[in-house]
Amino acid sequence: MKARCRGSVRRNTPARRQYVLINLSRRRVSAPHSLHTRSWTLQPGLRAQLSPLREVGSHRAALRLPAVFRAPLTREPCAAPPGFHSQRGGSGARPGLASPQPAPLRRGSSPGAVPSRAAMSSLLPLRAAAARRRLLLQPPAAPGPAAARSGSGALPGGLVRRGGLVGGRWLEAPAAFAVRDPASGQELGPVADCGAAEARAAVRAAHGAGAAWGRLPAKERSALLRRWYELMVERRDDLAAIITAENGKPLKEAQGEILYSASFLEWFAEEARRVYGDVIPASAKDRRILVLKQPVGVAAIITPWNFPSAMITRKVGAALAAGCTVVVKPAEDTPLSALALGELANQAGIPAGVYNVVPCSRQQAPAVGEVLCTDPLVAKISFTGSTETGKILLKHAAGTVKRVSMELGGHAPFIVFDSADVDRAVAGALASKFRNSGQTCVCTNRFLVQKGIHDKFVEKFAKAIRSELRVGNGFDANTTQGPLINEKAVEKVERHINDAVSQGASIVTGGKRHSLGKNFFEPTLLSNVTTKMLCTQEETFGPLAPVIKFETEEEAIAIANAASVGLAGYFYSQDPAQIWRVAEQLEVGMVGVNEGIVSSVESPFGGVKQSGLGREGSKYGIDEYLEIKYVCFGGL
Repeated sequence: MKARCRGSVRRNTPARRQYVLINLSRRRVSAPHSLHTRSWTLQPGLRAQLSPLREVGSHRAALRLPAVFRAPLTREPCAAPPGFHSQRGGSGARPGLASPQPAPLRRGSSPGAVPSRAAMSSLLPLRAAAARRRLLLQPPAAPGPAAARSGSGALPGGLVRRGGLVGGRWLEAPAAFAVRDPASGQELGPVADCGAAEARAAVRAAHGAGAAWGRLPAKERSALLRRWYELMVERRDDLAAIITAENGKPLKEAQGEILYSASFLEWFAEEARRVYGDVIPASAKDRRILVLKQPVGVAAIITPWNFPSAMITRKVGAALAAGCTVVVKPAEDTPLSALALGELANQAGIPAGVYNVVPCSRQQAPAVGEVLCTDPLVAKISFTGSTETGKILLKHAAGTVKRVSMELGGHAPFIVFDSADVDRAVAGALASKFRNSGQTCVCTNRFLVQKGIHDKFVEKFAKAIRSELRVGNGFDANTTQGPLINEKAVEKVERHINDAVSQGASIVTGGKRHSLGKNFFEPTLLSNVTTKMLCTQEETFGPLAPVIKFETEEEAIAIANAASVGLAGYFYSQDPAQIWRVAEQLEVGMVGVNEGIVSSVESPFGGVKQSGLGREGSKYGIDEYLEIKYVCFGGL
């Protein structure tokens, strides 16, 4: 007897197992047609070692897929199985293809019998190929440098997603764009290139889920955020590998980012239960004045590539804790981290539509950004990126008068006074300037060193750069400096160095592209720098440390405050009176005193002037996603 089968993969939540349901009463066996949270396929040469676990009705048997099936997908182009038809419902269905030809059951088998291993083995690869084709699942890297360096030979397949996440479903887009490893230039794989239509669908999914999420008791929202945090910590190594692959930063830094990123979910899980209103004494005895805090609604989250995980959770954690739903547009260079967070959000039980992701290419970014900033269903925009892009988004948002918070460009000064501990200042300078190869919004862009210790500081700083920094692939254990994100970033560093040297600056160390080629650049220290040079007027966003010599405290403050932006500033001094004076006079949102790194989950993050609006993290971060409502209760 021949039979064609139909079935689906279902999730056993407590044990996190995968099952194939075989409906023999309909005489069909088909591929798993709905792989909502995880997708697996067979390694070449492995046999389907299926064993019946329990009977379901009179004609259905549930079979467990053993762990050997949890292997990366093949990289070869996915040819559609002959006549395959997707049974998936909704907008993701792709009708018009017939089922594959079935493998026969063993002679003498009955409709209630379990198909042979050979029969199941012949069908599962067809199913996996179709699922891979529909859902843009993760193919491993082709053999080469990327595979050799990662140890596992591929990105962690269980967390890598290729489609957009809209309303809890992984969706395709009409086109895809390539994500590349900045260290090698090798393609990591395609990701759905969402456009305006997908962005509008995500906004509507978020709006549809908003009422129920906002009404959910704060304790329940807190528990879900806490579970999401726990999953991030459990999968921190896989998440860090994704960051290093698509961003290039050293694996140790990526691991640190994941823990930092997860801490925002933990923090705001706790803050969710501390959104307090108020009761105000009224002037009339028959009235009571109440103040309520309520979620603003759908929040559009637009994030950069330099911290592809932390910049999302710092915003999304606060939004979800407040009762808002979100649509995330990650940077085109690093979408895989945002999608991996979506996978974990699904596993944590975050309801469908609460967390949505619309990845897109650089070409589609303007259209997607415009939708998120102009759609009347979006109530709030949170953006981290350049000041120029922030101004464009502000213009779009003005049409519907949206709530806006923005963390924009920085141009951080690092002042070293004569009273400073030089060794401590050098250590702080190294951390502040060269973290993530100088590609952070709060990293130092200008060093101002007082005349009395200038030469000593430059000498020790150059020695520390040569001895402690190692340029290399982010997956190499000894690497402290990974590649820059792309060729454009390298060209900007070169332009700033050439401009400075042409005006009299001296290269103390570095100054050119690294021998590794591509996007690698040597950590560079310049002396004899003046305020007329580009590197002191623009944010470099690379491994370049220009040093300006100054004479008085007033001169240093004037140089530091001359910028149109003011995100972070640092200074080193052991004079208590000077510390108070300078800390109060620096026109920045964050000040590090004898400290080169200031970011923490408990601290309010944000800038002044053209460095942005609002604050993130800390107890103040959740207020960006809350509206204050005044209620006058009269007739008492």
